[in-house]
Amino acid sequence: MKNKPEIQGERLQKMLANVGMGSRRQIEGWIREGRVQVNGKPAKLGDRATLQDQITVDGRLVSGKKLAANERFVILYNKPEGELVTRHDPEGSKTVFEKLPRLPQGRWIAVGRLDVNSAGLLLFTNDGELANRLMHPKQLIEREYAVRVHGRVTEDMLKQLVQGVELDDGPARFEEVVFSGGEGS
Repeated sequence: MKNKPEIQGERLQKMLANVGMGSRRQIEGWIREGRVQVNGKPAKLGDRATLQDQITVDGRLVSGKKLAANERFVILYNKPEGELVTRHDPEGSKTVFEKLPRLPQGRWIAVGRLDVNSAGLLLFTNDGELANRLMHPKQLIEREYAVRVHGRVTEDMLKQLVQGVELDDGPARFEEVVFSGGEGS
């Protein structure tokens, strides 16, 4: 029986995302656009790299020290209504990232999101792998939401939420809906 050759290194987009340079999907786009090089050659999707490789993004060297550092930061943030969970808003609205402390390296990644009219607890990290594991549906991490609804909620509405609705980023559904006060209880 032949031994499989050992795969060296880590996927390039994962390596760069883990140090907070961007999301994996964003970095995959950079690779497709030819903005990322490994050892002087344009990177391709699926390429792997090690700390010994010379990686550049837009012609700027990504320091090996930055890639080797793996200090993880995680914070909880109580988002008030009126703040957006985005890095930059073209309309100049307040964003959650404006209030977060500066990191010694990398950038904050929001684990999940709340809309502008919602308030609540958000988790932020500089660890792309951790953020991905917490957000990816395959991990089956249960999320619980407490909401206040103005207006009447019908049985058909509740059934639809449990059966599933189609959102811009794919299907979503609730396992259960539990009343905890108000007129419906």
